[in-house]
Parts: sequence; C-alpha cells; structure tokens
Amino acid sequence: MPIIINLDVMLAIRKMKLNDLADAVGITPQNLSVLKTGKAKAIRFSTLESICETLECQPGDILVFEKEKEPVSV
Repeated sequence: MPIIINLDVMLAIRKMKLNDLADAVGITPQNLSVLKTGKAKAIRFSTLESICETLECQPGDILVFEKEKEPVSV
C-alpha cells in the first residue's frame, strides 16, 4: 500500500503510549493499533483531527504517500 502510517514514530517522539493516545482520542486501543500497523482501510477526519491535536502534529506527520516501486524487468 502506498500510504505509510507513521503513528508509532509520532508516539515515540511525544513519548506517549498507544493506550494513552487511545484514551485521549476516545477510540479503543485495538482500533488505534489497526491504524498504527497500516491495516486500516479508512480513518475518519474527526479521528485524525483528534490524533493530531493530541500529538500536536500535522496529518502529514502521520500519513505519508510513497509510490509503489515497479518491478525491474531484465
């Protein structure tokens, strides 16, 4: 998937645990873990807003787009 989730990086920078962020945002740690591992298919803007507000960051600090590399043919 070309969308990379850097939530674990932001948590480390802010020295915050996943459970603490989940409590602050108002979602379950399990749902936040699904997002953190990149297995989520979507995120509500209100959830993203709460995460950014709590971590004092921008959405681009958490979500990064990387083009998929095309296989090299020999």
